[in-house]
Amino acid sequence: MSIRTPLAEQFGIEYPIFAFTPSKAVAAAVTRAGGMGVLGCVRYNDADELDDVLTWMDSNTDGKPYGVDIVMPNKVPTEGSTDDISAMIPEEHKAFVSRVLDDLGVPPLSDDDEHNAGVLGWLHSVAQAHVDISLKHRPVLIANALGSPPPHIISLAHEHGIKVAALAGATKHALAHVDNGVDIVIAQGGEAGGHTGEVATVVLVPEIVGALEGRAPVLAAGGIGSGSQVAAAIGMGAEGAWMGSRWLTAAEYGDDGGSRAMQQALVAATSADTVRTRIYSGKPARLLRSKWTDAWAADGAPSPLPMPLQNVLVAEAHQRIAAAQDPEVVAMPAGQIIGSLEGVVPVADTMAQIVAEYSAAVDRLRGTLG
Repeated sequence: MSIRTPLAEQFGIEYPIFAFTPSKAVAAAVTRAGGMGVLGCVRYNDADELDDVLTWMDSNTDGKPYGVDIVMPNKVPTEGSTDDISAMIPEEHKAFVSRVLDDLGVPPLSDDDEHNAGVLGWLHSVAQAHVDISLKHRPVLIANALGSPPPHIISLAHEHGIKVAALAGATKHALAHVDNGVDIVIAQGGEAGGHTGEVATVVLVPEIVGALEGRAPVLAAGGIGSGSQVAAAIGMGAEGAWMGSRWLTAAEYGDDGGSRAMQQALVAATSADTVRTRIYSGKPARLLRSKWTDAWAADGAPSPLPMPLQNVLVAEAHQRIAAAQDPEVVAMPAGQIIGSLEGVVPVADTMAQIVAEYSAAVDRLRGTLG
């Protein structure tokens, strides 16, 4: 059984399920299972590394379509080295991070570890390099989580036959995206993990669908992890779902270097165990609540810095936390859907479950018609 929507047919995929993930293994597995894996590229500071990863994607997706997510913020320092940015970070913030890590018992990195200098993908120059590398491969979609991509990026993507998507947390943002030439609007409700607004998905999606009046297809994001929720999104006028947090406990994620402790923490969490904060990147983002997030919310903690300073500030801390493998000290974007995660499951099994749940939901709806 396939799930037919105009957007799914346009991309030639069986199911209109778009999976954002930092894991190449998960992205490829979703694509092979009939959806569209969308690889998050922001962590690749080295263009050659991204080139290698996309070469792997080309070879491991059975010729099926995949996408890339490239962060292209509008108002951040556009140039400069990590050292230049680090010099802008107050010493009190550095001292706070060091003190919290010590208090939480997070060990320092070994002398053999390469220290993470921060995600330079927030910078326009690095984002441009990510686009240039992507165009050498075969993604069919470029998505941006932080607004409309620059006009020349949209034109460049269109010249290569690539569709452009952008996330929107408000109707005015969705309208601006379409005016700017964006092909697909991802209406992301506040339940979502990562950078997100405050309006709930069930309110936001039909509002954006109505405002766009068919000018662009809409994907629903935020709090969507089951087939019944996909059915609800399509019932509200979306042409598919954009999912992120559902794939954090994919078996392939752990096999691809993802933190087992993080997966353990996510499986144990409830839907109330997330917090919306600026401590991850400098912009509001929803994270799994942990001792790390609690420390930043405590009395006396400094205010987070603007993007990209905050990310550079906490980059090595995130690396140390990941290496510590402590489920109680996790620094991970995650949406409220984590309360429904039942365990570490292969992507193909999860996709089959979503499709079965979707079919059952449609049957229930059909049964309500007199």
